[in-house]
Amino acid sequence: MSIRTERVAEEIRKVISELLIRGLKTPLPGFVTVNSVDISPDLKMAKIMFSVFGSDEECVRAVQVLARETSHIRHMLAQKVHLRAVPRLTFCLDETPKKAAHIYNIINNLPSSESED
Repeated sequence: MSIRTERVAEEIRKVISELLIRGLKTPLPGFVTVNSVDISPDLKMAKIMFSVFGSDEECVRAVQVLARETSHIRHMLAQKVHLRAVPRLTFCLDETPKKAAHIYNIINNLPSSESED
């Protein structure tokens, strides 16, 4: 990724994070965090990786809300980020934090290998 695409991706991440807090018509269930933005070299496509801290039901509803609000988010992004063309947005649920927490719980619940004397 070039320096320009990295800067644009970071700016898009910041703006979308703000919009998810304040700018949506429908409030998001759970606590939604934008983890990263992967942008194509030509700046025409942006894949927004997000995670949801909440129940499985809240995850499903957050995905649905973001799917419905994508065009509104893109419109708001166009007003805040000055690019010749605003990239098409794709929201993808990033389950890495949930998987990491699950692995952490497994490791913490392993029986101790220390023997008692």
